[in-house]
Amino acid sequence: MSEPVKAAVLSAGSWGTAFAVVLADAGCEVTLWARRPEVAEAINSARQNPDYFPGLELPERIRATTDPAEAMAGADFTVLSVPSQTLRANLAAWAPLLAPDTVLVSLMKGVELGTTMRMSEVIQDVTKVGAERIAVVTGPNLAREIASRMPAAAVVAAPDEAVAQRLQLACHTPYFRPYTNTDVVGCELGGAVKNVIGLAVGIADGMGLGDNAKGSLITRGLAETTRLGLAMGADPLTFAGLAGLGDLVATCSSPLSRNHTFGTNLGKGMTLAETIAVTKQTAEGVKSCQSVLDLARRHHVDMPITETVVDIVHESKPPVVALKELMSRSAKPERR
Repeated sequence: MSEPVKAAVLSAGSWGTAFAVVLADAGCEVTLWARRPEVAEAINSARQNPDYFPGLELPERIRATTDPAEAMAGADFTVLSVPSQTLRANLAAWAPLLAPDTVLVSLMKGVELGTTMRMSEVIQDVTKVGAERIAVVTGPNLAREIASRMPAAAVVAAPDEAVAQRLQLACHTPYFRPYTNTDVVGCELGGAVKNVIGLAVGIADGMGLGDNAKGSLITRGLAETTRLGLAMGADPLTFAGLAGLGDLVATCSSPLSRNHTFGTNLGKGMTLAETIAVTKQTAEGVKSCQSVLDLARRHHVDMPITETVVDIVHESKPPVVALKELMSRSAKPERR
């Protein structure tokens, strides 16, 4: 018999833990790195992650450690699941510990502030590994539903189709169905921009603007994403798939979405500081909205919804004022 696939998952947050469950259920031996000793101890002794999924029993194939070197030793796949704006610093410390031929897998959906790099670009920049050893998992993947083994599909994207297929096999379960894609640019942009549109839809919901507004924001948000993707060489069909429309709909319609919930609180009148104070987990769109807008300007792409979110979140523009300005833009054809 062949040796089981070994996977290291860094770290033990909600999506990291949920994906560790998927990998374990698919037959992998999983080592989950936890920053805090009490979390690692709870996973190993009680088979639970009390901070994120209390009451949910974790598979026996998952073992936790606070030692990143122990987690990464001999790993066929090294899965990265940290807030996108902390990836560079974390990875700088972890890079010397990587197993020689490990495939680095990004679960993160963001664009780095300052550099406007996508997460796979940050990984390559820090580790100096070839792009063929970097993969992305994205799509409509709300962590709590997946940890509870509710049906979901996802996209496994890598420039090397063979690498994507290896990862596909490593995370294919009766409830988690991954599809391969070689359009890494499109898949990552879909995941990053949907967080920004999720904030916009949340703000609209908090303001009580109704379902017509929600449908319009989702559709025009997808148009913004596709425009940016085309300018960056992505396949437009990617945005009609799971990494684009699928992820966008899930984020904009579910109370489990951190970005939607964050936006809803802003739309109800809470300040940014108040909203951050009541938000326990990272809402990636809050910081990435600025880097996405910077990326759009670099490529001369018009993204008015993204710009509106930046105005509300970072410029303290009242949502009512921002809405009026967005709706008062000059009329134009839909396909532009």
